[in-house]
Parts: sequence; C-alpha cells; structure tokens
Amino acid sequence: MKRSKQTCSWPTSDPLLMKYHDNEWGVPIHGDRKLFEFLVLEGFQAGLSWLTILRKRENFRKAFDNFDFNKVAAYDKRKINSLLSDAGIIRNKLKIAAAITNAKAFLEVRKEFGTFDKYIWRFTGGKPVHNGFNSLSELPAKTEVSDLISKDLKKRGFKFVGSTIIYAHMQATGMVNDHIRSCFRYKELARK
Repeated sequence: MKRSKQTCSWPTSDPLLMKYHDNEWGVPIHGDRKLFEFLVLEGFQAGLSWLTILRKRENFRKAFDNFDFNKVAAYDKRKINSLLSDAGIIRNKLKIAAAITNAKAFLEVRKEFGTFDKYIWRFTGGKPVHNGFNSLSELPAKTEVSDLISKDLKKRGFKFVGSTIIYAHMQATGMVNDHIRSCFRYKELARK
C-alpha cells in the first residue's frame, strides 16, 4: 500500500497497523484506564506480533470489562474460566492471571501515588522523550529507563513486565517518541 507521507517502515503492510502508527503509537497517554489497557495488551503481546493484539483489541476490551482495573482486580475463578474459553482473546492462563495480578498491583500504586499516571510518567520527568532516530535499526529493545521501571514494577508485584515489554509500553503510550526522524509523526509529536 502506497503512503502519501514519509513514515516509519514497519506499519506499511497492514491498514490496521498504519492506522495505529498514524493515530496512536507515540502519542502521550494520560489516564489510568488507557495506561492499564496498554499494560495488559503489552503483556498479552509477549511472544506474539502486535498486529495479532490489534486484531483482537476490541475482543479484549469486551472480555476485560473495557479495562476497568477495579473490575479486573476482582475477577474470580468463574471469570477466569470464561476468559480461558473466549476464542476472541489470547487464551493463555499465565497472561490472564498476570492481568488480574497487575490490576491488584495497579490499585496499590494508585493508593500510593494518587494515579498510575503520576507514578509511571515520573520516570521520564512527566514529558515524552523524543529520541530522533534515523532508522528502525537504531531503535532499542529496552533502555536504562525501561530497566528501572521494570525492576520497580516487579518489586511491586506486577507480572509480564520485563524491560522489553515496558519499553514497548513506553513507545505505545508516548513516554518515548520512537518514530524515525523522517516520519511525519515524529515531527508532529515533537512539536507538542
């Protein structure tokens, strides 16, 4: 599919990826529900392609009560069995258990910091980091900051939050702008 604007090369093969790249990836997100959504989705993505997750995203929203962390934290065995039989999502017992564990830990972070937003964004000083890479080959899989966040989240009881997953979370939620410098989105996001 031909693009009219200069863009990162990774989303050009699929319209859903293009839409995600152009409208969401790297856009700073504030708000606990949306941050929780990406934390859950990034955990489910481990070992899979992001396109797989995007294709199932609406199913995940329905299955996980629109990522209401209060509801997810209260999931019981019956709800877990329902999720395990839901063909619309990734039916991985460990990842489902991690989403519930993470919802409980998320609530504890909110008690301590007021919001998860305040907690997570403090690692970048409350502002996005605009990396300005020239090619996708320069993008790291993880950084010192993602290592630090991962370590802190694990200490707080979160699961499926390794440094690579956390760096992907940082990219998805706009904590870092990793659009390549020639991509039209890099320039748009760097101006904000």
